[in-house]
Amino acid sequence: MRVHDIQGTTRISPFAGQKVTDVPGIVTAVRTYGSSKGFWLQDAAPDDNPATSEGVFVFTGSTPKAAVGDSVTVTGTVSEYVPGGASSGNQSLTEITKPTVATVSTGNAVPAPVVVDEDAVPDAYAPQGDTAAAGSVNGLTLDPSAYALDYYESLEGMNVQVADARVVTATDPYSELWVTVKPWEHRNRRGGTVYGSYTSQNTGRLQVQSLGATADFPKANVGDTLEGATTGPLDFNQYGGYTLVASKLGTLDSAGLERETTRRQSSRELAVATYNVENLDPSDATFDKHASAIVNHLQSPDIVSLEEIQDDNGAKDDGTVDASQTVTKLIDAIVAAGGPKYDWRAIDPVNDQDGGEPGGNIRQVFLFNPERVSFTDRAGGDSTTAVGVTKVHGKAQLTASPGRIDPANAAWANSRKPLAGEFVFRGKSVFVIANHLNSKGGDQGLASQYQPPVRSSEVQRHAQAAVVHAFVKNLLDVQKNADVIALGDMNDFEFSGTAKILEGDGELWSAIKSLPRSERYTYDYQGNQQVLDQILISPAIRRGCDFEYDSVHVNSEFNDQISDHDPQVLRFRP
Repeated sequence: MRVHDIQGTTRISPFAGQKVTDVPGIVTAVRTYGSSKGFWLQDAAPDDNPATSEGVFVFTGSTPKAAVGDSVTVTGTVSEYVPGGASSGNQSLTEITKPTVATVSTGNAVPAPVVVDEDAVPDAYAPQGDTAAAGSVNGLTLDPSAYALDYYESLEGMNVQVADARVVTATDPYSELWVTVKPWEHRNRRGGTVYGSYTSQNTGRLQVQSLGATADFPKANVGDTLEGATTGPLDFNQYGGYTLVASKLGTLDSAGLERETTRRQSSRELAVATYNVENLDPSDATFDKHASAIVNHLQSPDIVSLEEIQDDNGAKDDGTVDASQTVTKLIDAIVAAGGPKYDWRAIDPVNDQDGGEPGGNIRQVFLFNPERVSFTDRAGGDSTTAVGVTKVHGKAQLTASPGRIDPANAAWANSRKPLAGEFVFRGKSVFVIANHLNSKGGDQGLASQYQPPVRSSEVQRHAQAAVVHAFVKNLLDVQKNADVIALGDMNDFEFSGTAKILEGDGELWSAIKSLPRSERYTYDYQGNQQVLDQILISPAIRRGCDFEYDSVHVNSEFNDQISDHDPQVLRFRP
């Protein structure tokens, strides 16, 4: 029995669940930390079938005694381990478990790494899943010359190498980053790789971890390069799929990426922004940095929709829902940074009913500069009362301001309810709806065994988008030329079904689509720069053709980010 026999020509070993005896190979790397201790075994005498991997992970469960360069034989049980569990939809990792290891010799040369580069990785991402197997690709014969996921699978457990690889997702708190082996694949001017459709998954992306100390892992930003060779076994994990677990890391070469600054609005322009401040509560140490971002990089917008403002004691689940301390602390930090003294409006949620971190009671909050814009207060808005629209002197008015949109609707179960507010700028009313739609949590990953992956979170998000759209349509039916803005963390792409439902028959339009395709991103996930945050505008704003949109990249591309979202700014003349 050889390793390539165990791996076979599909994703599932033909010997899964069976005992194998005296499987020979060279130890190429050893993992001595975490819950998956063991070593990688590679056959030094490969077969001639490109679909069969020559490497496999041997799971020991405790610190392995094998050392790199050992020639060993392994007896154990072949297992298909699914990182994250079967419900995740992830592909499985072929392993040998409960091993007995016999050392034949030591100090042997490790098999030369397979070079993974733009010429080797196919342009197509994945085959269509087998409809008879619920869309799974597990039983399909691998075609590593046709599909990127098949190519990576054919190298599972083998020693691989990338060279001079550009970083496309910055180092995260878990000492991981993403590189691309395809330098020109949907590249943007800041060094990232843009995700522009469901069929452009970006095949050159690869996660990089390290077998060394986390303290030595490079603190990389997007656009930086791992110069020279980065070498190690190709693994598969729960949080990203195929991962090069590096025995040797390239040297970090900084591209010197700097945080963007938008231009200041003119006296006649209204600047409206959305910013997800990522579970902000009074105990956080990021207030000064958020304030600096708002004042120095966003240039103090007139209206700021904040998402993920937590209550005054954060995740402590004791019934507290008020967020006055959180918001006041941020406003004070903005003043200290040289910004305006913002006023604010919000509605406290019902305790533990809006999702997010348990006990945190996240909600949307309007900040506004009273020197530039006024808020039209109209009593009656609370956590459970639905805001409506009336006509007064031929103009639309909200029945409550601020007010929540249809908060009892089942679409908002365990999720944030939209906050609507009526503002006045230079004598003209502007209606703003702050949103934080259902997250993409629970969706299958791009490297799922199911192709195409199932996006289960869309069901609730589409229902939410329909409720928001219906409210906007009602408002525009009352006043056709009303200035309406629906903005926030939509948790979906500008090309998504969610965006199409929000846009309807032209009642709204996602203004990020006014940017070149290479600049449409607000978030960076698994090597893909993508849109989650949007500002949608009514026809009166769009037809004026004097609006300007900016996705201000201050967070998503940086390893020291204070939020995982980039803020968005719209400037226009009402």
